[in-house]
Amino acid sequence: MVKKLLSFSFLLVSLTFQAQNLISEGFDTYTNLATAGWTSTNQSTVVGTNPDWFQGNPTASGGPFDSYAGATNSYVACNYNSTAGANTISNWLMSPVVSLVNGDVITFYTRTVSSPAFADRLQLRISTNGAASANPVGATGVGDYTTLALDVNPSLVATSYPNAWTLYSYTVSGLPTATNCKIAFRYFVTNGGPSGANSDYIGVDSFSVDRPLSSDSFFKNNFSLYPNPVSNVLNISMKNEMTINNLSIIDLNGRMVFSSDSNTSIDVSNLSSGVYFISIETNEGKGTAKFVKK
Repeated sequence: MVKKLLSFSFLLVSLTFQAQNLISEGFDTYTNLATAGWTSTNQSTVVGTNPDWFQGNPTASGGPFDSYAGATNSYVACNYNSTAGANTISNWLMSPVVSLVNGDVITFYTRTVSSPAFADRLQLRISTNGAASANPVGATGVGDYTTLALDVNPSLVATSYPNAWTLYSYTVSGLPTATNCKIAFRYFVTNGGPSGANSDYIGVDSFSVDRPLSSDSFFKNNFSLYPNPVSNVLNISMKNEMTINNLSIIDLNGRMVFSSDSNTSIDVSNLSSGVYFISIETNEGKGTAKFVKK
């Protein structure tokens, strides 16, 4: 079975709320990750010919796609050669220790090849045991990484893993206090490998952990939202005279669900219930606030 890697077109999604950055990684040089505190382990049933995560392979070098940001190869990748034959792939890449609190937001971009014929899957997992985190053992083991934050394409449908760079976001919850954690990417595919029915090639780029500001003074000084919580129409009142250049609504998964250059009465009746960020950009600054859709 031959697994072909093809070209693509970008899908750009932006996440624009103001925050304090706790850690970021653009994966410019894979060999430098160890110096920055990143670790890896391949716990696949059988280790394949390409056992580790590796530097992204851009189109100019015969690869499937370029990075989301930076140099064309500045992303980290993993593929079906993580294992041999047809077996379970469980290939891990783990971050340095980072202190997390509830409300911190983990974001990254990921994608597979342009025309996927083989299903890929990626998990984002968290250990709350910091530097003492126990590594996973075996193809189904997770070690101390017991918190499953995100699971991209858990049903292993070939066309369900995004084939253009797509932003994913997880908001930390359930921590009793500030906690030293490690965050792991797990390429996890059953019946994967060069002879398997699943697994192809994925990339991960622009990983970041951010702490949203508890108060956005620019927004509070210049705008107000009503009603909040809202069922149907969200209204924006301007306290000072200024021009709105851009307005966007973003859900907690990092997806932009609305965008406008001036709309101050927004129909949100089609949004699912939950918490959203609204970001307003003007010539005098940018501000962000939260609202609740009932």
